[in-house]
This record gives sequence, structure tokens and C-alpha cells, in this order.
Amino acid sequence: MQRRVVVTGLGLVTPLGTGVEKTWQGILAGKSGIGPITRFDTAPFKTKIAGEVKDFNAEEWLPKKSIRRLDLFIHYAVAAARMAWEQAGLPTPLDEERAPVAGCVMGVGLGGLITLEETILLLADKGPDRVSPFFIPKLIGNMAPGEIGIEFNLKGPNVCLSTACAAGSHAIGEAFEYISRGAADMILAGGAEAVITPVTVAGFNAARALSTRNDEPERASRPFDRDREGFVMSEGSGMMLLESLESAQARGANIIAEVVGYGLSSDAHHMTAPDPSGAGFARCMRMALKRAGLAPDGIDYINAHGTSTDLNDLTETKAIKEVFGSHAYKLAISSTKSMIGHMLGATGGVEAVFSVLTLRDQALPPTINYETPDPECDLDYVPGVKREAKVGHVLSNSFGFGGTNASLVFATYRP
Repeated sequence: MQRRVVVTGLGLVTPLGTGVEKTWQGILAGKSGIGPITRFDTAPFKTKIAGEVKDFNAEEWLPKKSIRRLDLFIHYAVAAARMAWEQAGLPTPLDEERAPVAGCVMGVGLGGLITLEETILLLADKGPDRVSPFFIPKLIGNMAPGEIGIEFNLKGPNVCLSTACAAGSHAIGEAFEYISRGAADMILAGGAEAVITPVTVAGFNAARALSTRNDEPERASRPFDRDREGFVMSEGSGMMLLESLESAQARGANIIAEVVGYGLSSDAHHMTAPDPSGAGFARCMRMALKRAGLAPDGIDYINAHGTSTDLNDLTETKAIKEVFGSHAYKLAISSTKSMIGHMLGATGGVEAVFSVLTLRDQALPPTINYETPDPECDLDYVPGVKREAKVGHVLSNSFGFGGTNASLVFATYRP
């Protein structure tokens, strides 16, 4: 049983703004959401910049009594899910007839680290009796889909995947497969993350993974540029409502795009570094193309993982050349991380939403800060400014620590 799966709702919380259109217009304008970290004193840190969400008001999305018992990453997840749910035109809560075939699948990389750090300090200072009874629920990643399930009365699949920076894409891919094989009719899927904390920044600094271009935060994330020197950490959530075509048609839903392909693979190479040959990335993309029934020249645009690290950008470029051959030089490719930074577990969900919006508006996001070409990264990265183009199929890549890879293919919906 293979059912067609369509997208009927989208939600975004990003450093460019809360809301799909606010973020998307910033992306198309080539605007950066990167700035100085304001959450804690960065004086002793090598990296002092990040992509913080500045305009988020939890009271607009959650009951006041829920805000204190939920970590920030859950706030973002619920808000993005509500946007997607409301755009899809579904009632809250969902009726009991449809609830058992409706679910939520989410990707979360690190979960409630804000809560963890605060609680460890509280324990050390005040003792165990001061630890909140909500500590564990606030901390664990699966409380994000759990809370969304409670909010909307989703009684079908409820799953949290923790596959580092590929988590959001894996979540959408698995939701696609669940619906395709009949395990559910509709699923909220995507990713969320909120870990701009002292320990996280210190940890990534120790791994020499973050940019230290502190005096020019807007120019720090520079995927595929010769002078790239690390990624910029950010936060937020990207969610979409996936639905079987039959379900969407039966209720007269507006169909935004179709999910047609999903690939996943492992490098089996190194804890943090990708296989330099690009073989793992290539296997993942080929699997997504096969699932979509597409030849390589069927893809018009790639939303690249493009982290602004030396290894990822070079390896991803190699893999694209391996999979697409001569078509690689005709493909438009961009990294939206140049504007919003790297959201870790949320990034796949956010970039999947961008991929759908690319199809909707027939507009390619730019890669900003691509100023000095790298001779080994020599493809068309849509430098500087957006581009209008005819786009029928989009590939979105996400690759994570541990060598875990995910690729998604979205298509313009055709009845």
C-alpha cells in the first residue's frame, strides 16, 4: 500500500521571526538573523554570536499555566505546530473519529538543556528539595510531540527522533512513510531546538566547530565560501502537516506541495566528521531519488545542509557531483543557514518548510556571504540574492554527528 502524501500546513519559529511569512520574506531578502548572544555573559567564550529568536511571546501560543512547566524548545514546537495546524484548517481539538489516525513525529537534537543547566545550578546552590517536579518532563525530547499530541488530541503515532542535525528531516521522512503505508492519515512533523546555553557554546567551541567572527555576526555564517570557519548555532522550530491525499481531498484542504522521496544512510566513519569521500551523503540522496522515482536530472533545486564548516561543505559538494554528474553544474543550490544559522535538531524541519515555499513561490533562496569562491566548491550556490526559477522538484539535505544522513524530495502537487 503506497498512498500519496501531501503538505497542507506550515509553521516556523526562527531568528528571522515568528511566523512563516515573516521568516520567508526575510530569507528571500537575504536578511541575516545572526547577532550577539544576549542570554548569558559571553565574555569568557570564544564565540559570542548566535541566532536567537527575538520576537517570540510564549503567551500567544500557550496557556500561562503551561509556560513554566515546559522548556523553551517545547514552546517553539507547539507554536510552529499550531501555525501548521491552523493553516491546514483543522479543529482544535481534533474530533474523536480522526484522532486515532492523526499523530506527531518530531526531531529533537539535544532537548531541554536550558532546563538541565538551570536545575544543576539550583541543585548545587539550594539542594535537592528545590528541584522542580517538572524537571524531567521539561528535559526530555519526546515531551515536544507529547505536548502537541495533548494539545490537538492526536492519538495515532507519537514519536521523537534524536538523530542530531538530521533529526527534523528524519521526522518528516518517517511521517511520510507512516502515512504512505496507512499507519496514519495525518501527522504533524518537523523539528525543534533551543540550546543557546553556556555549556552548549563551550562544548562546540571545544570541538572547534563554531564561527568566532564575533565582530561581524551577520557575515559569520558563510557556507561554501573559501573563508568559512565554523557554523553559527541558532534555535527555533519548523513543522508541517502531512496528510494522505485522500484525507486532504475529502475535507477540501488546500494542498501546498507533495512529499515524494525520502532517503537515509550512515557514514559509519567518525563521531563528528563526515566520510570525506561523500559516499554516505551520496547514498542518502540516491535513495531519496529512487523513492521519488526520479532520475538525477529531475531535481531542480537543492536546499543544502551547507553548515559553513570546512568538512561539510566540501563533502556535500563532492556528493552532489557524484550523484548528479553533469547535471550538478545546472542545479541551483543554496544554504539558508547563511541567514538563520544552524538549528541542530530543528534544522531539517525548518529547511523542509523552505523547500515547500520554494515550490509555492517559484523563488530560490540565496546563499548570503558567498564572497570568495572556494575552488573545490564550484557549483551554483545562488550567491547573494534570490532568483526566480521554474521549480518542480526540490531536494533537502540534512546530515548529523554520528554520520547520520537524511534527504527529502518535495514536488509541486499535481492532481
